[in-house]
Amino acid sequence: MGNGVRECPVDFKQQDVEPVTSAHLPSEGNQEKKKVLNSLMSGALAGAVAKTAVAPLDRTKIMFQVSSKRFSAKEAYRLIYRTYLNEGFWSLWRGNSATMVRVIPYAAIQFCAHEEYKQLLGSYYGFQGKALTPFPRFIAGSLAGTTAAMLTYPLDMVRARMAVTPKEMYSNIVHVFIRISREEGLKTLYRGFTPTILGVIPYAGLSFFTYETLKKLHADHSGKSQPTPPERLLFGACAGLIGQSASYPLDVVRRRMQTAGVMGHTYSSILLTMQEIVREEGLIRGLYKGLSMNWVKGPIAVGISFTTFDLTQILLRKLQHSTNVER
Repeated sequence: MGNGVRECPVDFKQQDVEPVTSAHLPSEGNQEKKKVLNSLMSGALAGAVAKTAVAPLDRTKIMFQVSSKRFSAKEAYRLIYRTYLNEGFWSLWRGNSATMVRVIPYAAIQFCAHEEYKQLLGSYYGFQGKALTPFPRFIAGSLAGTTAAMLTYPLDMVRARMAVTPKEMYSNIVHVFIRISREEGLKTLYRGFTPTILGVIPYAGLSFFTYETLKKLHADHSGKSQPTPPERLLFGACAGLIGQSASYPLDVVRRRMQTAGVMGHTYSSILLTMQEIVREEGLIRGLYKGLSMNWVKGPIAVGISFTTFDLTQILLRKLQHSTNVER
C-alpha cells in the first residue's frame, strides 16, 4: 500500500512533464529565431540611421586622416564649405551608399553577435538572466565588433576609397571593387585589416561595456528597469567618446593603409605607417588628427545607434506580443 501511494504522484508527474516539454520545444526554437531576427533588423536600422546622420562629418574626418594637412575646426569647416560649393550639397554624403552597404550588415552582425555572446558568456559564467560582470561585458563587446569587422572589411575599404576620391574616379561601389582588383590586386581589399581588428577590440569592447554599465548603474540607482530615450542617447554618447578615443590612432593608420593606392603612399605595415606619420606630422597632430571632430561625430553616432537599437527592439517585441495575443 505504502509503495502504491508513493508511486502514483511520480507517474502523474512523468506523464505531465513529457508532453509539456515536447510541446514547448518548437516554441522555444521559434522564440530564439525571432530574437536573432529582431537583433539583426534593429542593428541594421541603428547603423543606417546613425551613419547617415553624421556622414558629412565622417567624410571630412577621413579626408584629413589620409592627408598631411593640419587639422583644425576652422579648416574642417572650410573643407565642408568648399566641397559644397564645388561639388554640390549631396556630395557631402559621397561614399555614404558604400557606407550603407557596409554598415547595415556590419551593425546587424555586431548587435546580433553581442546579444548572442552575452547569452553564451552568461551561461558560461553562471549569470543567466542577470547582467554580466565587467570583464565578460567587455569581452562580449570586443567579440561582437571583431566578428562584424572580419565579415564586412572589404566594404569598409571601398567606402574609404570613395570618400577621398573625386566622383570621376569611381562611378559606383562595383566600379571600386573592379578597379582595385584589376590595378592593385584582390589582397588590397584587405589592406589595413590588422589595425582594424586591433582597433575594434578596444573600441567595440569599451563602447558596449560603457553603455551596458551605465544602463545597469542607472537601474540600480533610479529603480527604473529602462532608461528614457534621452538617457540612452547620453549613455551612448559617453560610450562613443570613450571607445573612439581609445582606438583612434589605429583608425588613422587603417585609413592611411586603405587609401595608400590613390594617395601616393606605400604603407607596408602598422609600425612603419605609424613611424612615418609621427615623423612627418608629429605624435598628436598625426596619430590623433581629427580626434576633436570625432568627439563631436562619434558620440552623436554611437548615441543614435544604441538608442535606435534598443527602441527598435522594444517596438518589435511589443508588435510580436500584440500579434500573439490576437492569435
